[in-house]
Amino acid sequence: MAELFKGKPVVESLNNRLIKEVSELKSKGVMPTLAILRVSNRPDDIAYENAAKKRADQIGVGIKNVVLPTDVPVDKFYKEVQLLNYDDTVHGILMFRPLPAHIDEGRAMRMIKPIKDVDGCTEGSLSGVFTNADIGYAPCTAQAVVEMLDHYGVEISGKNVVVLGRSIVVGRPLAMMFTYRDATVTICHTRTNNITGIARKADILVSCMGKAQLVNKGYFSEGQIVIDVGTSIDPNTGKLVGDVVAEDADSLVKAYSPVPGGVGMITTSILLEHVVRAAKRMSE
Repeated sequence: MAELFKGKPVVESLNNRLIKEVSELKSKGVMPTLAILRVSNRPDDIAYENAAKKRADQIGVGIKNVVLPTDVPVDKFYKEVQLLNYDDTVHGILMFRPLPAHIDEGRAMRMIKPIKDVDGCTEGSLSGVFTNADIGYAPCTAQAVVEMLDHYGVEISGKNVVVLGRSIVVGRPLAMMFTYRDATVTICHTRTNNITGIARKADILVSCMGKAQLVNKGYFSEGQIVIDVGTSIDPNTGKLVGDVVAEDADSLVKAYSPVPGGVGMITTSILLEHVVRAAKRMSE
């Protein structure tokens, strides 16, 4: 039976550290604050917003809500982004996407200062990830994977890592993060030949494809660490599931992370860790 890499212990460790760091900042008169900019009433956005507020309250991070109607004039929307950019009491900006069709999402993202891009979605932040420079922040989910591996004492240097998925928000930045930790990385995608054969040779296998239960025993080998980042709704049960067939992983690999209860629950703490880091940078 494989070891289960659960997200809860990672979150608890992160939160305990952040509580201390926030306390130190407050003693210096700095209140780390996250601005949440939402232009919708989508249930998933509201659910994530509520989760972020709850986690922020636990850690001591402040939240500033900016909720605009979906028909907000373009000029007013851009003005709100700029106000948050130049508000010294705001250390991080989380902008929910997609934005309404009449707003240029690319322009809106480019407007956010990298130092406040705690979601790691702007070109500035991604340039920092791909050049290993201290610019902006890594995408939260990608960093959550590395945080999980570090928490469970998994050595990354020198390992053969296979990343299933090449999205700009997880797969590609995660591959760069592994590379800068001295791993040898292979990115696989829908056009990869012999994907199962490549996956079986991995020491660390990360799946971020968003394809329900696609990664089965054909992808696994003994001694592997398997991290499941994908999330989908099972059409038969209506339940949240990952890319990985848990039963197959459990019988073959050394350790794997579950969905739900794995990487996903770490991402909110990473978001708030970025807010705290931004507050430190801006107060220096």
